[in-house]
Amino acid sequence: MTASDPTTGPNPGDTGTPRPIVHYGDPVLHRACKPVEAFDDALASLVEDMFASMYAANGVGLAANQIGVDARVFVLDCEDADGERTVAAVVNPVLILPPPPRDLMLGEEGCLSVPGPYTDTPRASTATVEGFDPAGNPLRIDGTGTLARCLQHESDHLDGTVYVDRLPAKTRKRLLAEAGLR
Repeated sequence: MTASDPTTGPNPGDTGTPRPIVHYGDPVLHRACKPVEAFDDALASLVEDMFASMYAANGVGLAANQIGVDARVFVLDCEDADGERTVAAVVNPVLILPPPPRDLMLGEEGCLSVPGPYTDTPRASTATVEGFDPAGNPLRIDGTGTLARCLQHESDHLDGTVYVDRLPAKTRKRLLAEAGLR
């Protein structure tokens, strides 16, 4: 993480406290998260802790349930296919994918909740998320490349799906074993 720019204020997560990452198998990761109803100081604090947790774990995205919080919120800091960086917190996201047939991209994917291994995982090459920022303002993020992958990955978390759940059983078992889980 870089130091704050005095002209723009603190970076996301600078005032947050890193929390432990929940690992695959914890029930909070395997059920849909509850919608956020209050856009208040508690939500702002959660988002700061989420950014701090993500950066401390060297991640590019983190869903609230990955730190044990049952809330439809994720944060991200990643680049699109053109190298444009997006740093955002999305509350109550709705994932929008192109209609089938979709262009798919195959790329390495990993997860802070399955620490260590990465594997090629197919994802739609473009994705959009609509939701709200932590202040309750409408937000839309259109993504390509890694950003599209991240939008899909984090939205999956909030629906109770970890990326290894999308893989063949044999691959999933191997990755969980490599991560020391199950």
